[in-house]
Amino acid sequence: MDSQIDDLLSALAEPTRLRALQIVWDGEEHCVCELMDRLGSTQSRMSRHMTRLKTVGLLIDRRDAQWVRYRRNPDLPASWVAVVDAVLAALPPMQDASCHRKAA
Repeated sequence: MDSQIDDLLSALAEPTRLRALQIVWDGEEHCVCELMDRLGSTQSRMSRHMTRLKTVGLLIDRRDAQWVRYRRNPDLPASWVAVVDAVLAALPPMQDASCHRKAA
């Protein structure tokens, strides 16, 4: 269990990943294009960050044509949700923006 919490905290320690998680934490699906636009990141960098968040178990994904859509993992342990909620509560809010490439 210690290594799992270490992995969680390590994933949260990177600023771009943390901001991406802040966007996705609303429970809705968000495409990589939206995350790229809002965070000013390249596709390859954003994909690496999202893979890390998925690997640690915070997110799940769904392929939609050429895009991958991410959302919060609904099966997270309550203790992890509490940790992420506390970390995100300490961040300033982000401006809303939506992806121009909507799901079909």
